[in-house]
Order: sequence, then structure tokens, then C-alpha cells
Amino acid sequence: MKMETRKGRKLNQMDFPLLIAITLICGFGLVMLFSASYYYAQSNKDYNNNGFHYLTNQAVWMGLGFVAMYLVSRVNYKWWNKMRIIGLVVTLALMVAVLIFGVERNGAKRWLEIGGVSMQPSEFAKFALILYMASFMAQRPNAMKKPRGMILMLLIMGIMCVFLLLQDNLSMMIILVLAGMIMLFLGGVPMKYLLLMAALAGGAVYLASREPYRWSRLVMFSDPWNSTEPGAYQLRQSLLGFGAGGLFGSGLNFSRQKLLFLPYGESDFIFSIIGEELGFIGCLLLIAAYVFAIYRGIRIAIRCKDRFGGLLAAGITSVLAIQVAVNMAVATSSIPPTGQTLPFVSSGGTSLLIFLVAMGILLNISRDTS
Repeated sequence: MKMETRKGRKLNQMDFPLLIAITLICGFGLVMLFSASYYYAQSNKDYNNNGFHYLTNQAVWMGLGFVAMYLVSRVNYKWWNKMRIIGLVVTLALMVAVLIFGVERNGAKRWLEIGGVSMQPSEFAKFALILYMASFMAQRPNAMKKPRGMILMLLIMGIMCVFLLLQDNLSMMIILVLAGMIMLFLGGVPMKYLLLMAALAGGAVYLASREPYRWSRLVMFSDPWNSTEPGAYQLRQSLLGFGAGGLFGSGLNFSRQKLLFLPYGESDFIFSIIGEELGFIGCLLLIAAYVFAIYRGIRIAIRCKDRFGGLLAAGITSVLAIQVAVNMAVATSSIPPTGQTLPFVSSGGTSLLIFLVAMGILLNISRDTS
């Protein structure tokens, strides 16, 4: 079924399979968040011993997110092309504000509190970068084949990375850099330059980790059972959760690790609680839902009639895929702990709202596909 635009151009219906997949993941996330957080919230005086604290908070943000996703899905995605500079400037300003007025939690200053509402400006950074890069590369495709265009993109990435390092947010920096590299590849940067950047980045990581204490923190994921690093305890408890879950899990709400054994079981390590309660099968089904959503995003990017829309769709899908992979890899002790949420599932209002807005943009782009 087609719809006429104001310019007489025909649009398709939005990608309903993607919408259904995101809705199902969000619904599943609410159930698992309640299960993972109830005991902790009930035993926490900061939340007035209210076991429904996380569920209520997440439901409010999810409701706002779905409204925002619907509204954004009705806005022509090309409008965002005009917002690239504003989005970049506002994001950088918020990241500066965090360093000055930010609230410190767990030894890191990453949050701003405005009117009693807490937010992480770094959540905006990855999508602001994607938007700017997609706009620049769509308007100047030939510039990306020359060092000058690539250097400009790297400069913006570098500025954001500096702010993230000052916030002690290495995990977000990794996601931002990976998404940026994917965008450079899709934008037409020659492979020789990409390989050179990868080599330089690898060398920088090696040099930065040569100090014994840094190296110990970097490799503790490879053997958390014998590591003395503080984060190793978290990894051990996460792995114990997966082991207890087995193939079919111990049953919904029957996790032992959530009984104050596994820190951040409601956020960064909720995938471990899912593994314990629903087992390997439950994890596999969730992964399948994410893979399906990512596949729909890739399909939208490939089939979009407009270069800007295709690049923007690819960037949004890349961020989703990278963050899902990073969170699950951390929970299974496949990479060092980073502290990133599982999209649409983990507790975190800012992350949930922004990802749903990004899905709204993706749904709008899906209407302009062949």
C-alpha cells in the first residue's frame, strides 16, 4: 500500500516486522528487568524498599520512548540532515557540562541531573556522530576518498573520545569508534587508510596497556577465576549464573545471582540473569530477536533510495549491533568488562529513550525503500 507525499513521491509503509521485533524485545525486557531487580530494589533504602522501583521507572521511560518513536517515525528523515550541526554542538556542550556539573557515581562522572531526572549525554554522542558523518559523506562522497575528508571525520571522533575518556567512559568510546570506523568504510574511505588506522589504534592500545596494572585489568576476562582485579568478581558471578541456567534455565524469577550476588544484574549484567532463569534456549531466542531486528535494519539501509538515508540507517543499525554484541560479550567474559546496557532490556532511561528514537528514524527511512 502506497502513500502520496507532498511532492507527489510515493512512500511504502514502514517496516512493521522491525517494529514488532523491537516491541517484543521491549516487552520481554520489562519482564526480565522486574525479575532481575525486584529483590535488590526491595532491600535498598534509597528506593524506599520498593521492589517495583526499576519496573516503574523503566515503564515510564518506555512509554515516553514509544511515543517519541511514533512521532519521529512520522517525520521525514531528511529533516535530520538539517540538524547535523545543531545535534553535534548540543551533544558536545552537554559532554562539557558533565565534566563541570556532572554527578559522580561509582567513581565516574557521566551523569547530568536536570529537574530530578538523570541522563547520560554520552548516549547522544554515538548517534550525533552517526548523523553528522552520514550527512557529510552523502553530500561529499568524493571527499571521503581523500585524506582531508577522512581527517575531518577522525577529528570529530577524536574530540568526542577525549570527552569520553575524561568521563572515564572507555566502553562508550569503544562503541563510538567502532561505529565510526564502519561509517568510514561505508562512506568509501580506501581500505589502505582503514587498515592504517586500525594498526595505529592497536599500537596505541598496546602501549597504553604496558603498565602491569592496566594489563592485569585488560586480560582479567580471560581467567576471572584467578584474577584479583575487582571486576573479576562480577565476571565470576555472571558465569556462575549462566552455568546454573543450563539449557532451559532455573525458571523465571528463580535466579540466585540476583539475590545480591551479582552486581548490576538489572543493568550491565542482565543477560546473565536471563541465562540463569531462561537458560541457553532463552538466550538464543533473545539473540535471534536482535539478529532479526539488525537484519531488518541492514535491509533498510541497502534498499533506501537516498544515500543519506542509507548511510544513516546503516549507522543506527551498526550502533545497535555493536552495543548488543559488547554487552553479551562482557556478560559471558569474552571481552573485558565495559559497563554498557543491553538495548531495550537493561535498566537505563536515557539509553532506552534514545534507542527508541533511533528506531523511529529507522522506521521512517524504511518508507523510502525500493
